[in-house]
Amino acid sequence: MRSSEIDILIVPGYGGSGPDHWQTRWENKLSTARRVEQDDWGQPKRDEWVGRLVAASAAATRPAVLIAHSLGVLTVVHAAPLLSKTVIGAFLVAPPDEPGLAIFPDIDQAFAPIPRDPLPFPAILVASEDDPYCDLATAEDFGFAWGAAYANAGAAGHINTESGHGPWPEGLLRFAGFISRLAPPA
Repeated sequence: MRSSEIDILIVPGYGGSGPDHWQTRWENKLSTARRVEQDDWGQPKRDEWVGRLVAASAAATRPAVLIAHSLGVLTVVHAAPLLSKTVIGAFLVAPPDEPGLAIFPDIDQAFAPIPRDPLPFPAILVASEDDPYCDLATAEDFGFAWGAAYANAGAAGHINTESGHGPWPEGLLRFAGFISRLAPPA
């Protein structure tokens, strides 16, 4: 599939992915992309975030692909059993682990435990060798549990603006390759 044939749902993490973040840049670049908005980016509540993602997937008028970063990844895995059948794939980047979540007291700790059930759609998980919020072995284990293809991004920090990933063209190429292999829903 091509990006023009799908609804792309951007699922940011804690803080909402600012103007220089690769998610915001992709949202502005990809004509079919829209952000799953949350009421409070600074005090995430699991049930509220999951509810917003479920509603956004239900509103999709074409096959939908999720692009999630950090806490957005955990939102996707918590929401997965509830998502509309229009969701045909997920591009998951830099998930935090439970100790990584605990660093931020404003994050609802109900995001833990992190679900380990296989996702009901194809996914790819991109993780970094030196992410301060999740070690590489744990990220790889998440990918295995979720049934996601796994991609090591090298020493890329949290794959956000602070780690030098503004436009992140390598990620966009990987995303294009991922969606090219997706099949429309039956």
